[in-house]
Amino acid sequence: MGLPNLLYGAYEWRLRRDLDAAAIPRHVGLMADGNRRWARSLGLGDVNDGHRRGADKIGQFLGWCDDVGVEVVTLWLLSTDNLSRDPTELRPLLRIIEELVDDLAQPHRNWQLRMVGALDLLPLETATLLKSAAERTVGRAGADVNIAVGYGGRREIADAVRAMLSDHASRGTTIEELAELLDVDHIAEHLYTKGQPDPDLVIRTSGEQRLSGFLLWQSVHSEFYFCDAYWPEFRRVDFLRALRAYAARHRRFGG
Repeated sequence: MGLPNLLYGAYEWRLRRDLDAAAIPRHVGLMADGNRRWARSLGLGDVNDGHRRGADKIGQFLGWCDDVGVEVVTLWLLSTDNLSRDPTELRPLLRIIEELVDDLAQPHRNWQLRMVGALDLLPLETATLLKSAAERTVGRAGADVNIAVGYGGRREIADAVRAMLSDHASRGTTIEELAELLDVDHIAEHLYTKGQPDPDLVIRTSGEQRLSGFLLWQSVHSEFYFCDAYWPEFRRVDFLRALRAYAARHRRFGG
């Protein structure tokens, strides 16, 4: 092992040692961005090589979250906007996502997967495979892992309102009655992530500093960490830096 690797290992060890267990976020959202740009930066002819490398990193990231005690992770893998990509790129990307989710659902894994997003917008075969993989993980004792595929924040809120209206209509509630009792909790009860804590920390890689609608409703009080590294280059030390930055912030839940 060379000197740079020794120094890197020592730095990573110190970051991990200095983490305050009481300041670990319960729920981490991840925008794993930059796969295509990483592939292009290396002169790779197929941008799907970047998506494959990015998919390989997901299991590592979840292991890092396990190591520090994160309880819920939301991974944004494919937005509703991405579904309008050229089919020659979209089809291979969907295959990569299918293989990734199948791997995360294998028996030796301990995570409980939940598919979040408008699965009805996906090809039927893809939606069926993703749902089946998630069903195989029900009852596992590890972290809850939300897989956001065909996800858009505005779409999620629209779906939540639609589900809420349908629920009340089935119980005979009139529009006037609903207008009287409606509050934010009624909508929150129908979000894709219902029953889970809102994200404490949202990480986005690749240098982009915007949310692009990710967890639009749930992230109102989240802390954000933007990392310049493309997702395939994201390291454990980058994750630990994000946790350090989160722990150093004074969270304000009202302004």
